[in-house]
Amino acid sequence: MPRSQTRIASVMEQVRKQIAARAYLPGARLPSVRQQARLSGVSVSTVVEAYERLAAENLIAARPGAGFFVSGPAAPLDLTQLTADKERDIDPLWISRQALEADPQLLKPGCGWLPPSWLYEEGVRKAMRMAARAQSALLTDYASPYGHAELRQFLGRKLAKTGITATADQIMLTESGTQAVDLICRFLLQPGDCVLVDDPCYFNFHALLRAHPVKIVGVPFTPQGPDLTAFAQILQNHAPRLYITNAGIHNPTGVSLTPVVAHQMLKLAEAAGLIIVEDDIFADFETHPAPRLAAYDGLHNVIQIGSFSKTVSAAVRCGYIVARRDWTDSLVDLKIATSFGGGQLASMLLHSALTGSGYRRHMESVRLRLAVAMQTTLEKLAALDILPWHTPQAGMFLWCRLPEGADAARASRACLKEGVVLAPGNAFSQSGSAADFLRFNVSQCNDPAIFSALKRALKQG
Repeated sequence: MPRSQTRIASVMEQVRKQIAARAYLPGARLPSVRQQARLSGVSVSTVVEAYERLAAENLIAARPGAGFFVSGPAAPLDLTQLTADKERDIDPLWISRQALEADPQLLKPGCGWLPPSWLYEEGVRKAMRMAARAQSALLTDYASPYGHAELRQFLGRKLAKTGITATADQIMLTESGTQAVDLICRFLLQPGDCVLVDDPCYFNFHALLRAHPVKIVGVPFTPQGPDLTAFAQILQNHAPRLYITNAGIHNPTGVSLTPVVAHQMLKLAEAAGLIIVEDDIFADFETHPAPRLAAYDGLHNVIQIGSFSKTVSAAVRCGYIVARRDWTDSLVDLKIATSFGGGQLASMLLHSALTGSGYRRHMESVRLRLAVAMQTTLEKLAALDILPWHTPQAGMFLWCRLPEGADAARASRACLKEGVVLAPGNAFSQSGSAADFLRFNVSQCNDPAIFSALKRALKQG
């Protein structure tokens, strides 16, 4: 293909991707031909030809004297178009797909959950036997849109232990923690709003927020919590609507928020009118409870979410939202509109498992196993000159820096060829500043083949 044709095709592909990613919505005006020429590094005539061809495809339309505009309707949302092609093999959606593969031979030190044998299978089986004897309505009918009443009452008592006072009508059950975040985003955000996430943060926050037309800004994270100086500056510069963060044990760093940072965060957030979503999914892994923003704030401008997929069973999908009463009332309406009634069977199973006599002992065992696995993994990584950015007090994650000159994406590609799924740092970093980091799940690091593959990958550079 002649070079001029290649340049025209390149401009056309850029515009197609922007439309597919909904960066350009129906009716949106495209950059002028001169602006697009500067952006693409091509001649004006090249852009004119590209635009004319896109108009011939009915993707855009020319308006004399006004420019070129996107034709409707909106393109189906394609999340993969929101990441550059060269990064597709290491983006959050790709990592999740690899880690969720059913191949039992695949080693997954980069995944975010415990091995199946570490979860509460015994409690789930017992709960299923009890459910089989339940009234038929509990097995076949819709639940209240708030969700299973007894589970919500249980969660209210559990939250009280962390200083959060919430009545049952301030708690709404969801299908998962991810659905909880999605519902809150639908409820609070408008197109163009700014949303803050930690940098680094749980990579699926990035993936989920791509489905909402919002601006995402990362807050640098420290071993005590968010960098307060940077946080204050970001609040001033961007006027964000929402901040999504972890309570207790932070993913991916394993950091626990300090009381001083928590108080100062809330003062800054209150002055800026910022709403905080506090994800408390790792609460039961803690050995020493960290401060909860929802407790300090009294659920005024902090919403807490959580689930039990990391401790009980990922197959029993059930999460929750705890918020102000007027917000939960509106969230219930939104839940009905998007998913109708709740999944009663899953919440009934979960309530039985959590309130049975074995759950406490189960979690004591898990915490002990994680502590042993943490120490063992630290030693194996140190032998490869891979060092922790922070040594967590509890939990399953290690956020580690690779030896000087190593690249986490290259190492991840090399290890995948050997059946090892890693989690490279830039998938967690909004700023792309974690190219030399990997997140390790210590519960998934018991196979020596992981470290052998990693050693070979690092030698390859």
